[in-house]
Amino acid sequence: MRAAGGVVWRRTDDGIEVLLVHRPKYDDWSFAKGKLDPGESFRDAARREVREETGLEVEFGDELPPTAYLDGKGRTKLVRYWIMTVAGGSFAENHEVDGIRWVTPSKAASLLSYDRDRPLLEAFTTWERTSRDH
Repeated sequence: MRAAGGVVWRRTDDGIEVLLVHRPKYDDWSFAKGKLDPGESFRDAARREVREETGLEVEFGDELPPTAYLDGKGRTKLVRYWIMTVAGGSFAENHEVDGIRWVTPSKAASLLSYDRDRPLLEAFTTWERTSRDH
C-alpha cells in the first residue's frame, strides 16, 4: 500500500509550528496523509490529501525520509512526506478530520499518537535548523 502526506509548517513570532490533524475515527493526532488513488503520483496524492484533510493549499519544500510500517491489516504501508508551507485555504471540519492544531515541534512530539511519526518530526526539525543556519 502507498500513501503520501506533508509536514505543514509556519514561522511565528515565537518560533516554528507544525500542523497536526485529529482523526475521530481513530482518535489520533498525526500529520496529514492518505492513500494514493489509482494512477496518482506520490506528490499529487500528498497535495490532495493535505487539501482534503486540512482545507489548505500548500507549496512543496524538500522531501523527507519515507516511513514504512504494517497497517491494521498486516500490509506494508509506504508513506512519502514533503515539507510544506501554506499557500491559501482554511480548515473546515470534514468526515476524516475534526480538528487541527498548530504546535511547536516539542509539543508535537508529545501529541503524536504513533512512534513512527517521531522520526519524521525529527527529520523536519533537523532540516529546519540546517536551513535556518544557511
